[in-house]
Amino acid sequence: MRVIERGGWSAAWLAVLSAGLLAQTPASPPAAASRTPQPTFRVRVDLVSLDVIPRDDKGNFVSDLTKGDFKVYEDGVIQDITSMTMSHGGHVTNLLTPPASSAPEGILLPVTRPVDNTSGRIFVFLVDDLHLQFQNTPRIRDLFKKIGDALVHDGDMFGIISTGTSAISVQMTYDKHRFDEAIDELAGNELSPDDIIKTTEGGQGPTEVRWRAHVAFSTVNSLLESLEKVHNRRKALVYLSDGYDFNPFQDARLGVMDPTSPFLENTMSRDINASVAGPNPQPNRSRQVLQQKQVAQFGDTELANELGALTREANRANVTIYTIDPRGVVAGVADVDQTIDPQQLQDYVTKSQSSLRLLAEDTGGIAVVNQNTLDVALKRIDAETSDYYILAFYSNNPDTTARRRRIDVQVNRSGRKIEVWSRKEYVLKTEPAADAPPTIPSARPR
Repeated sequence: MRVIERGGWSAAWLAVLSAGLLAQTPASPPAAASRTPQPTFRVRVDLVSLDVIPRDDKGNFVSDLTKGDFKVYEDGVIQDITSMTMSHGGHVTNLLTPPASSAPEGILLPVTRPVDNTSGRIFVFLVDDLHLQFQNTPRIRDLFKKIGDALVHDGDMFGIISTGTSAISVQMTYDKHRFDEAIDELAGNELSPDDIIKTTEGGQGPTEVRWRAHVAFSTVNSLLESLEKVHNRRKALVYLSDGYDFNPFQDARLGVMDPTSPFLENTMSRDINASVAGPNPQPNRSRQVLQQKQVAQFGDTELANELGALTREANRANVTIYTIDPRGVVAGVADVDQTIDPQQLQDYVTKSQSSLRLLAEDTGGIAVVNQNTLDVALKRIDAETSDYYILAFYSNNPDTTARRRRIDVQVNRSGRKIEVWSRKEYVLKTEPAADAPPTIPSARPR
C-alpha cells in the first residue's frame, strides 16, 4: 500500500533504492499575512495491496481462482479489485491489467531481467549483527548459507543489509554470487550478559542496550518505507536476530540478586544486596534501587510499542516478516566465562524470543525460534513466498478519517472449502500539515 507521507532519514543503501520513486511535492502557495495558518492533517490511500494465500482442506494452494471468486471488504465495505496477480510455483501471471503506478524500471527494479520466467519475489535479508552473538558466528554463517540455498532461486531479487560492524550492504540484485560473498563478511557483535550488567545505566535502563535496539529499528523502518513503493510483488523481510529486551538482567545490574546466589560477583555485591533487602536496609540505597526498578518496569511496554510501530509499517508496505533466531534451542545455561544467574538468563531469552514472535506473527510471517533444525521452517517460507495472489484496490471507505482499517478477504467457490490467509488490518499515516514548518531529519546516532 502506498501512502502520502512525511519524508525522513534513510541510509545511503536505502536512498539508492528510493531515489526517484516519489515525485517532488510542489510547494504550497504563501499564506496571507493577516491569516494565522491552522495546521490540518489528512490521510489518503493511493493503492492498497494484499498478499492472499488460499488453501484447500488438504493444505494445497488453490491456483484456479478468478477475480469473481474473491470478495475484499474494508471496514465492512466491499472493494473493487483493480489488480490481480498470481504466482504459482514461482511463475507470475498478471490476471488483470496492473495499475499505472507500478515502480519504474531502472530505479528500484533493474531495467532487464536475467531470465524469462521469474518468481516475482523480493527478499530483503536483515542481518542484525548488533544482536547476534560473536561466538555463534560460524553457526550464523552456516545458517545464512542454508537460507540462501533454500530461499533464493533464479529470478528472485534480493538485497542484504546489516545493522552493525559486519557492514554488509548488497543492493537489490538477481546475482546469487553476491549472497555468497556476504556470508564471509558476517560476524556477530552482540553484548554479552556481563557486558550488559556492567554497561552505563541511564534514566531508562542500560543506554547501550537501547541505542543498539534503536539502530536496528531505524534500519528496519527505512527498509519498509522503501519497500512500500513497490507493488505487484511478494515482499518478504527475512530478519536474523537474537531479539530484544529493554530491561535485561535487572537484578544483577542493580546488585539486588538473592544473597545466596553463587553468581554474585564479589563480597561487595553481597553487602549491597544485604543492605537493601536485609532487616535493616539503607534508606538511600533502597530508594535508589526502587526508583530504578520503577523506571525500568516500563521497558517492556516501550519495547512492545516500538515493535508495534514496525509491524504497522510492515502492514502498510504489505511486507511479511520472517524472524530467525540463530541461537537455536537455548538451554538456559550461560557460557563458562559468563557470571549470570540461570533464571535471569532464561528470562532474557524468553523476552527476546517474544519480540521476534511479535514482529513475525503481526505481519503474517513465522518466527523460527528455539529450533535447531530449520529445514521445515525454510521450506514453509519458500512455499508461502512462491504461491500467492496479490490483490489491489483503491479504497472507497466512506470514513476517510479512519486511520485503522480492517480487512476481510473471502473466497466464494461453491462446493469447496477454502481457507484464506491475508493481513487483517492496516493503519494509515497522517500527512503533515500543509502550512506546518518543515522538519529537519535527525541524524543517525553515532
